[in-house]
Amino acid sequence: MTDFQPIQLIPPVAHAAPDAEDTARADLYGLLATLLYRAPDAALLHHIAANRAHGEDAATPLGDAWNDLCDAASVTTAEQASDEYQQLFVGVGKPEVLLYGSYYQTGFLNERPLVALRDDLARYGLVRQDNVSETEDHIATLCEVMRFLVAGEDAGVSNLAEQQHFFSRHLQSWVETLCDSAAAHPQACLYARVAALLKAFMAVEAIALEMH
Repeated sequence: MTDFQPIQLIPPVAHAAPDAEDTARADLYGLLATLLYRAPDAALLHHIAANRAHGEDAATPLGDAWNDLCDAASVTTAEQASDEYQQLFVGVGKPEVLLYGSYYQTGFLNERPLVALRDDLARYGLVRQDNVSETEDHIATLCEVMRFLVAGEDAGVSNLAEQQHFFSRHLQSWVETLCDSAAAHPQACLYARVAALLKAFMAVEAIALEMH
């Protein structure tokens, strides 16, 4: 079975995804996983700021949300990003914005949705590492699993049917609530834009996966 980590569950893949659209989807899932697992460093902030969408891509809700994040990244230091991440998602005691699916689905942590999630991860051959403190229903982990299902090389697991199943079962019902909570936090600046990008991307994914 594959060692399970919130980030870099699978190595970056350039050719496993069957087309450019899936490659872009996998890359965005991977970026969101990284941003939601830890604050970005200076290099990642610079990379985001330097890759604005242009033309038709910029004229969509997803492109608009991406460019808003680019603008925020261009004026945010790594120290500011770290402070904001700590304020929103770590804090002292209970975080001000929780990143765990079970909480949004049931009102509590470590509830029945986590059991169902672990069943699917086991079916995919994914095992959480002992040194990972976050439970598997962390939003970063779920984004990374979606990247795996989009861009992995094992067609028996990484296929459209499993993407549809995992998205509808473990993300679709609650992720918009998380995004709204993060965006509405008075201390959210960079992460208000991350939340808006996640929300826009999830809306696109919901439509695209239902159409197939």
